[in-house]
Amino acid sequence: METLRERKKQRTRDALLRSALELFAAQGYDRTTVDEITESVDVSQRTFFRYFASKEDVAFFVPRLTEAHYVAAVRRRPPGETPLEALRGSVMDSWETIEEAVERYVPVELLMRTYKMIEATPILFAAHLRRQAETEEEISRIIAEREGVDPDSDPRPRLVVAVFGAVIRVTERHWSVGDDFSAAAIRELTAAYLDQLGPALTGDWRRA
Repeated sequence: METLRERKKQRTRDALLRSALELFAAQGYDRTTVDEITESVDVSQRTFFRYFASKEDVAFFVPRLTEAHYVAAVRRRPPGETPLEALRGSVMDSWETIEEAVERYVPVELLMRTYKMIEATPILFAAHLRRQAETEEEISRIIAEREGVDPDSDPRPRLVVAVFGAVIRVTERHWSVGDDFSAAAIRELTAAYLDQLGPALTGDWRRA
């Protein structure tokens, strides 16, 4: 059972998190200082660094949560599904259930704006791509285990995850420059682009 002190610490962390993301979204990541974040919550810099190692750490706090949520969803998929079915089911189910997990910390709408801010900030976008590569490697190994193959000698787990990940990146990029930043919008766009995966890879585009 949480103590009063633990609840107070969580409230402070969550206030810093929300304030930082609001400031990043409103005025840009590079223009926002740690001093501005701490002043908005009326705490010291020392308090900020008790919870977060850096501005980048706070920027990726909720995206890390969504990544962990997705990886857990992949692990839960029924064993009879093909790799692509498992990946698609995981990402679609994640968008169905992520709202409750995220809103323990910030509104989903703020998470959506955070993703747009990351896409528009070169240093964060580079870190985002690095994180995606790390997540894809973890998922590749989960898929390899499901299929009973060795990912270091069989390229298929990494290939299927790389192709799937590319679709997700295209989806995120197109969604981030649109007008609707809701979870429903990115879920719908994800489904539409995944539907194009098979025809794009194997279809004759000139006859379509």
